[in-house]
Amino acid sequence: MTTLKAPELLLPAGSLDKMRAAYDFGADAVYAGQPRYSLRARNNEFRLEQIGIGIAEAHARGKKFFVTSNLLPHNDKVRTYLRDIEPIIAMKPDALIMADPGLIMMVREKWPEVDIHLSVQANTVNWAAVKFWQNVGVKRIILSRELSFDEIEKIRQECPDMELEVFVHGALCIAYSGRCLLSGYFNRRDPNQGTCTNACRWSYGTQASATDPNTGEAMAIPMEGDFDFAKSQQEAESSFSSCGNGERHPAADNIYLLEEKGRPGQLMPIMEDEHGTYIMNSKDLRAVEYVERLTKIGVDSLKIEGRTKSLYYVSRTAQVYRRAIDDAVAGRPFNPELITELEGLANRGYTAGLMDRRPANDYQNYETGHSMAHRSQFVGEVRGVANGWAEIKTKNKFSVGDTIEIIHPSGNRKVKLEQMKDKNGASIDVAAGSPTHVWIPVDGPVEGGLLARMF
Repeated sequence: MTTLKAPELLLPAGSLDKMRAAYDFGADAVYAGQPRYSLRARNNEFRLEQIGIGIAEAHARGKKFFVTSNLLPHNDKVRTYLRDIEPIIAMKPDALIMADPGLIMMVREKWPEVDIHLSVQANTVNWAAVKFWQNVGVKRIILSRELSFDEIEKIRQECPDMELEVFVHGALCIAYSGRCLLSGYFNRRDPNQGTCTNACRWSYGTQASATDPNTGEAMAIPMEGDFDFAKSQQEAESSFSSCGNGERHPAADNIYLLEEKGRPGQLMPIMEDEHGTYIMNSKDLRAVEYVERLTKIGVDSLKIEGRTKSLYYVSRTAQVYRRAIDDAVAGRPFNPELITELEGLANRGYTAGLMDRRPANDYQNYETGHSMAHRSQFVGEVRGVANGWAEIKTKNKFSVGDTIEIIHPSGNRKVKLEQMKDKNGASIDVAAGSPTHVWIPVDGPVEGGLLARMF
């Protein structure tokens, strides 16, 4: 039997604590970036000092640390880029993740020894583009999320000596890998400068419209009663099977006006053509069940999105995808329990995205823009252990009598919580949500672990 090469497991690091958790739970590498030059300007603790600490700790553990520098800069940031990136390069990160051709050229000219990974922001969707970037000196291509398995495999065949990286978990964008105008339109916060406000997740309503005879523009007309989404979706599905296939719904040529919940009275025309509509809320990517297939294709790195996500998210996804990779390499069948464990994370519904071509409804969550956990809820972090009691920094409410899952790098286990006490040693029945500290009895390894309340 042919031995499969294990792909790298690459996790996001929005903080040093999340970086450490990623490594503890099985990541081979993490990526983090300076707020000024990466696409995570908000909720990002990595300044120069933290990047230096992160790189040093990673190398001490035999791990890798990639620095994200993937914004699409205007002239003012080009002017300061080499000055600001020089001290980071001196720290010897394992690679820079970049998207802009001009910045790549500048780095290649000044530091030809530095490895460059081409960001997904560059939207690489074919093997010819991969060869182009290879000739420029790029070491790895992070492929666009818009590719199918067959397209990824074709690129692998045509470019056998190029490192390929693929996203397998996390948020999906309605635009081509972040090239979106919504946030800039509403808030003047440019997604390509790292300040996306996720306007695609907001709550929108619809209004019928008519054409203004004087201006030719759409104008609102009164609607009788509330818009019945379920009824309209049922009618649509009875008229056509999916976007791009079959007969168009008779109402598809109408113009409707969209109103965002926080902006009453600001009505925007929205239309549908044969390709569908464009202001939508995507489900989240989950491809854990396809890890074996991607490994067999020869993908070099499996990447998880989420530098602004929680410590719990980083730990859980690292642990689950580590097990999936190890099972694939060992020739063990896929364990469906891994899917169940990911249901414990807040999500907007899961999809394999465009890797596995499916009807349009499988990609989009039309009804809710917020995340929901369906199996468990993150409730606390273990901050220390003494005399058989663990100190818990709480994140959400939990109570005596709850079934608690202890999530630990050595393995997870479920226990029924029988006792709990406060900082004064008094017995309590309920731990309030964040921020507070409580103590619970423990048996076995828990240091550095997390707690989840099972539903």
